[in-house]
Amino acid sequence: MVHFRFLAGVLFYTFIILFPQLCRGIRSIPTRETNTGAVEVPSGFRFAEAPDYRNGRDCPVSTTDGRSVSTCDPSLVHIAMTLDSEYLRGSIAAVHSVLKHASCPESIFFHFVAAEFDPASPRVLTQLVRSTFPSLNFKVYIFREDTVINLISSSIRQALENPLNYARNYLGDILDLCVDRVIYLDSDIVVVDDIHKLWNTALSGSRVIGAPEYCHANFTQYFTPVFWSDSAMSGTFSSARRKPCYFNTGVMVMDLVRWREGNYKRRIEKWMEIQKKTRIYELGSLPPFLLVFAGHVEPIHHRWNQHGLGGDNVRGSCRSLHPGPVSLLHWSGKGKPWVRLDAKKPCKLDHLWEPYDLYISNIKGHYYAHTSTHFEENSILWISIPCSSGSGARNNFVGSGFVAYDSRSKDE
Repeated sequence: MVHFRFLAGVLFYTFIILFPQLCRGIRSIPTRETNTGAVEVPSGFRFAEAPDYRNGRDCPVSTTDGRSVSTCDPSLVHIAMTLDSEYLRGSIAAVHSVLKHASCPESIFFHFVAAEFDPASPRVLTQLVRSTFPSLNFKVYIFREDTVINLISSSIRQALENPLNYARNYLGDILDLCVDRVIYLDSDIVVVDDIHKLWNTALSGSRVIGAPEYCHANFTQYFTPVFWSDSAMSGTFSSARRKPCYFNTGVMVMDLVRWREGNYKRRIEKWMEIQKKTRIYELGSLPPFLLVFAGHVEPIHHRWNQHGLGGDNVRGSCRSLHPGPVSLLHWSGKGKPWVRLDAKKPCKLDHLWEPYDLYISNIKGHYYAHTSTHFEENSILWISIPCSSGSGARNNFVGSGFVAYDSRSKDE
């Protein structure tokens, strides 16, 4: 019997060494919330436990001395994202990508803003995030929809009317006052470079936000003829010192001290109030940001927001990358990679999102992890998901961006 157990043990560990991808921890959420603390995630979400990424030698030393991390720790990189059941799979993949490529993953603090009336309660979402990322520094905040619900007007796509899309307007109020700077990220992104590079962006002068700008875009299309025919409204862009350019609000570096001092939340709300009376734009939360900030944005390299991969807001068709280096992929638009992959109708670039997907699908009673090793030809990106050893996994691809050679229309 002893000999048999010894042989079985040798075979088991040999199997694990030969097939390390199968030793991924899977933590599932029970079927419903009960008095005993069990929780249910709508639609049966199950996620594999991510590797336990650890800091490198050159990372700053935390001031907590082994205690739980405080949001006021000056060594932290702060990232804000929304968290809801509809985009949960995207959010988990986004967090995974940030940690995987970060030089100091333990020095990152995530601020998740959850909807007040989402099918998955903030408590459920908190437990799911903790189950998937046991060592993650994070906090979940409840966003009260009545804060903004009466300011939201109809949009070209119903998804853009979700009150949670406007949570970024209120980060200065939601986050602790000691958080004076934050990176805001949408849920439909993956980061393939070291997020610390984006964090170190300097906001010159009195600029409040930094983002990649696209000055070749047709700026007039983001507002209605009514807006442009009203000299009082369109005159907001006529200043000689202001040269407005389009920017996408899905990736922003924000100075929250200047944001609070300038009461920029209220400046955005004033344009939303005008929109309720006179329709001056068709999109959702983007135009008010353009009205307040376009022309006053700290330009960041385009590599940090290769946006539009979800196609337009109507068809969600496939698109290629802008030529040049890539540090962040953004599936803005109607099409989302997890939806297209599940429908067996993926776009080519959706496969770059897939290696970060920790979702566990149930097919005929069997559970399958979607994460896998992936190599994209004609680039220098090689994404590999290592197996967590329990003592922490180090990433051999820290800061590994890649170069896109595809071209796309300048009007996109």
